[in-house]
Amino acid sequence: MLDYSENQFLKLASTPDLDIEICDVTLRDGEQMPGVVFRPEEKLEIARRLDEAGVDIIEAGFPVVSKAERAAVKEVCALGLNAKISALSRSTPKDVDAALDCGVDMISVFIATSELHLRHKLHMTCAEAIRCALDTVEYAKDHGLVVRFSAEDATRTDFQILKRLYRKAEEYRADYVSVADTVGILNPRTTSYMISEIKKTVDIPICMHCHDDLGMALSNTLAGAEAGAKQLHTTVNGIGERSGNTPLEELLVALRLHYGIDRYNLKELNSISRLVEGFSGVPIARNKAVVGANAFAHESGIHVAAVLEEPRTYELYSPEMVGADRRIVIGKHTGAKALKYITKKMGYDLEKKDICLLAEKVKTASEFKRPITCDELRKLILDLNVEFYYGGP
Repeated sequence: MLDYSENQFLKLASTPDLDIEICDVTLRDGEQMPGVVFRPEEKLEIARRLDEAGVDIIEAGFPVVSKAERAAVKEVCALGLNAKISALSRSTPKDVDAALDCGVDMISVFIATSELHLRHKLHMTCAEAIRCALDTVEYAKDHGLVVRFSAEDATRTDFQILKRLYRKAEEYRADYVSVADTVGILNPRTTSYMISEIKKTVDIPICMHCHDDLGMALSNTLAGAEAGAKQLHTTVNGIGERSGNTPLEELLVALRLHYGIDRYNLKELNSISRLVEGFSGVPIARNKAVVGANAFAHESGIHVAAVLEEPRTYELYSPEMVGADRRIVIGKHTGAKALKYITKKMGYDLEKKDICLLAEKVKTASEFKRPITCDELRKLILDLNVEFYYGGP
């Protein structure tokens, strides 16, 4: 059984049924992380893998940025994936034309709406910005695109103005309105209130685009979904500007375990994560949820002994569920039972007294503040002059 979490507490809670879709923006927002550049062939491979995982929408890029970017988006569109392909567009028809040239299914038309951005970035009045946005939404709809209207810095925008703008976007035939928490200011409670109120304002689906400046992108995305947001935005490994975005792998696992959404192929998550780590050059933290090297690593003697008997004792879900492997780490906290298991795998059949001697040697050697490798463990075993080697690996 791949998902072996008990979820006894969750059975007591009233967990809502969610109507959601995933829009992954790794190829666009993820690439806006400082120092990250995906080559065209890398974009294609990431898009294929996201499609294999069952992601509903892939935001392939920002076509007007350059000829190379436009060519890359066009190539992603030509892959014939099951996922719909989206592109980003400022509130200007030339950006829409660039996206149309690529053959995208959907376009995300955005404009900043907060007073801060209007004054110091766009140097426009609110009325001018709204006019540009609505004209562009109308232009994109007239050209046959599915249109998502996104208010940049929505969460620092006057809420009454924001709701009026979303109503207008709906009148201009936008298919979605998007709440961009551009600087990650929300918390789950404010997210829930905001989405609930917007849902009372418009009849079209709401999108949730969260940044992780306060470490709450995932929790805010889930809170938004519970309040009625349909389209949830992610990036692989949570890469993106500053502190990044909602991590795809964490969101999909949370949706499976907490809400029973099982249409995504979670077995792809670990390999996609490694792929993006390599292409982006952004290392994954060892203790990162779901895909970190330590996500299924066990060293403590008490923990290892329990996990070897029943993995559910210290694993919420199985590593196989997300395409990962369990690791038993040899170190200062490794106990006799774990050493017996590891040495048996290595081809040694050690008696209890030898295991106890080996445990002491391991504790001494691991004072160098790192785990013991299998080669180092083999040398420690040989130093014991053990006679029970039986030809293992």
